[in-house]
Amino acid sequence: MEVIQSFTIDHTHLKPGIYVSRQDKGFTTFDLRITEPNQEPAVAPAAMHSMEHLMATWFRNSNVKDDVVYVGPMGCLTGMYIVMKGSYTPEDMRILTIQCLEWILTQHEVPATTPETCGNYLLHDLPMCHWECRRYLHRLQTDFHSQYTMLKVTLDDGKIFADA
Repeated sequence: MEVIQSFTIDHTHLKPGIYVSRQDKGFTTFDLRITEPNQEPAVAPAAMHSMEHLMATWFRNSNVKDDVVYVGPMGCLTGMYIVMKGSYTPEDMRILTIQCLEWILTQHEVPATTPETCGNYLLHDLPMCHWECRRYLHRLQTDFHSQYTMLKVTLDDGKIFADA
C-alpha cells in the first residue's frame, strides 16, 4: 500500500498554524493545527465537538460559503480539516479563521445541540472551546506557521514517497 501524504509530515516539528494538506481536483484541504502534536494535550473531545459545530456554522454562513465542502475534526484531536472548492492560500484561510474564531468567542451557545440535530448532543463544552479558540487565535495572530516539515518515506518497492 502507498503511504498517504498526511503520514509523511514530521509531527515532531509541527507547530500550531494553517497548512495546505493537499490541493487536487479543484479542492484545497487545509490542516488547521490547533495544538502542537505530542507536545501539548490534544483538544478535549467535547471542546472539539463544540468547535466543529461553531466553525461549520460560521464557514457555511460566511462570504465563502459556496466554496466550503467540509469542516471537521482530525481523529488525533490536534486540529480541524477544512476542504474548500478552488485555490485558497494559508494566508487566505488564516484571515477567514481569525474572523471565525473572533465570532466563536462571542457565542453563548453551541448550535444544533439537541437529540434531533446532533448524534452526540451531550458531548459539548463551550467554555473549553472558548479557551482553545482564544489560544489558537493568539497563535495565528502572533506566531503563524504554514510550512510542513516532511519525512523521507521509502516504500516497500524502494521508491521514495513524494506525493499522494
